[in-house]
Amino acid sequence: MRKIRIFEHISLDGVIEHDGNYTYGAWTTPYRSPAGAAMLFEAYGSNFDLLLARHTYDIFSAFWPTAGDFPMANAINAATKYIVTHRPDSLEWGPVKHLSGEVVKAIRDLGSTDGSDLIVVGSSTLTSVLLDQGLADEVVLITYPVLLGRGKRLFSDSIDARELAFVDSKTTPTGLLINTYKHLGSLKK
Repeated sequence: MRKIRIFEHISLDGVIEHDGNYTYGAWTTPYRSPAGAAMLFEAYGSNFDLLLARHTYDIFSAFWPTAGDFPMANAINAATKYIVTHRPDSLEWGPVKHLSGEVVKAIRDLGSTDGSDLIVVGSSTLTSVLLDQGLADEVVLITYPVLLGRGKRLFSDSIDARELAFVDSKTTPTGLLINTYKHLGSLKK
């Protein structure tokens, strides 16, 4: 049985958007370091596949194939990418498989197979579904010491409250917190 592990880069006020379409587009860049990258790679684990929504796949496919020869790039490029999409014909960066139709069932079926952990990065709409349906096993928040005030949040206001249990915390030399939590389910009233 595969674990589904959600990884999100997040500001202290819950913003996850950090691409070029945002006012502070590269807000994560000043906090990157070789030591931090090694810690994040260790958190991913030595063998994983990716579970991504289409928009995140498109962003990743524009960057990772030409990112260079280093452990994280090599692992991401080698991973099987399971993509939630209605446009599977244009998936070129592989190895790749698409998930469509009844997505929750497809992910549940995929998670019940033997294989590598499934890492979810970005894909905030998918992340909400995974948590809401009880499909996520862990949430890893890479928290940056910034307050952005506005931008896309990790969860929409429509997601039900969730309960997490603290597992581990690491701090990078630039002040990032890599916090790992086990997903327990709905928050008890």
